[in-house]
Amino acid sequence: MKVGDIITLPSSEAQSSFGRELASLLEPGTILFLSGELGAGKTTLVSGMLGGLEFKGEVSSPTYALIHEYPTPKGLVLHVDAYRVRHKAELLEMGLEDYLERCTLSVLEWGEAYFEDFPEGWILQLEHQKNGRKITRVR
Repeated sequence: MKVGDIITLPSSEAQSSFGRELASLLEPGTILFLSGELGAGKTTLVSGMLGGLEFKGEVSSPTYALIHEYPTPKGLVLHVDAYRVRHKAELLEMGLEDYLERCTLSVLEWGEAYFEDFPEGWILQLEHQKNGRKITRVR
């Protein structure tokens, strides 16, 4: 998936399937930022990616925990929800950079405040559409 690519998906099942495909495209150590309104399918996409990395357990939104770790046969996956983080330093104090160093994939929902700190990271914008969802690779 290149910068500027737009993927239109008709259902959450298609979005999960796309997540499995996306996981196979990402290099180990990738940082992926997911941006989009509530209910746009950020966690659905992460669940699909984890399936693509052979994770067999339950995947849930890290809204209240802030950070979830998922051990997969292909390495540790970090899933962060920065929506309730008031100050950028909070996640850094929680060891975000240490996590990023040891994870095969790090996904930050609502991580716009960190875009500049990690210019190598991918940014995907997720949007609702009348008949499904749209994913755009911004960076």
